[in-house]
Amino acid sequence: MKEIKVGIIGTGGIAGGKHLPGHRSVEGVSVIAACDVVEERVKNFAEKNDIPNIFTDYEEMLKMDELDAVSVCTPNRYHAGPTIAALEAGKHVICEKPLSDNAIDGQKMVDAAKKSGKILQIGLQSRFAAGNRTLRKLVEDGIFGDIYYGRAMAMRRRGIPVGSFIRKDLAGGGCLMDIGVHILDVLLWIIGYPKPVEVFGTVATKFGKRSDVINPWGKWDPKDFEVEDFGMGTIKFENGLTVTLETSWASHIEGAGPTFFMGDKAGATLQPRIFTDKDGEMVSYEPELISGLSEFESFHNAIRNNLPSPVPAEEVLITTKIFDAIYKSSEIGKSVKID
Repeated sequence: MKEIKVGIIGTGGIAGGKHLPGHRSVEGVSVIAACDVVEERVKNFAEKNDIPNIFTDYEEMLKMDELDAVSVCTPNRYHAGPTIAALEAGKHVICEKPLSDNAIDGQKMVDAAKKSGKILQIGLQSRFAAGNRTLRKLVEDGIFGDIYYGRAMAMRRRGIPVGSFIRKDLAGGGCLMDIGVHILDVLLWIIGYPKPVEVFGTVATKFGKRSDVINPWGKWDPKDFEVEDFGMGTIKFENGLTVTLETSWASHIEGAGPTFFMGDKAGATLQPRIFTDKDGEMVSYEPELISGLSEFESFHNAIRNNLPSPVPAEEVLITTKIFDAIYKSSEIGKSVKID
């Protein structure tokens, strides 16, 4: 087994909490380099985690011939630059979600991956949960029939992240980009990622500008809060499907219900549970789950076996276009067509 050597670009919380342990959990993978624009941060990260090579310029790190792959863990607005540079340098990339904070940069990332022939995987780990894998297989088997409606729910009563998450110049957006992307992507992936044609949506900031908000996740200065803490959209698809997305970091509601989708033969929640008719009765059941490789196992397995990206950027670009349309629709007060 050839050792795969990895570098990490951006050494904040997502790098230390997800990507570093994710890579190191896979046999035959080592993390040999780290890069961050803040020198003290990358030094501390490298010392704490025994990483031998540190950089403050990712272009310099990408000159390392021994690097096979990189993790891009920078803020959303800065996903495109290092991802494209890494692909052009011949490295495989696993880039943290979302693809980018806008579809124009997202398309550039997709194009770079196609041109390079390297893997670009987006960090949407919900696809690798056994329940979601199982539902996708059942959709492929046709047990749901014509799927005509779905609801994607990522609603927190309270859970506002702080730091870069609330800055538009870094995050690009708020709860849509942070947690909405996970639930919308996994729902669309399960049902086959149909083509969206029109979106009506709205975003709002109802808690972030206030100083009296109870938030177990920490405090922030209200004048620094620049993104939405609530977003929703109704999405029409080319095949007649309608999906409603609802997401919030803060709300005066709890237990709003699970994500689900409905077909004319059966429907399902993402727990998962199947609802259908059998022998003249309405029945529901939990399907037998399908296991598989984890997110980082899938990434390195694809590298070793010359497989397609386990989370193709082309698919995630569709979600990015939907978010662009929701923001635009909220701005102009009417629905927006998607090319």
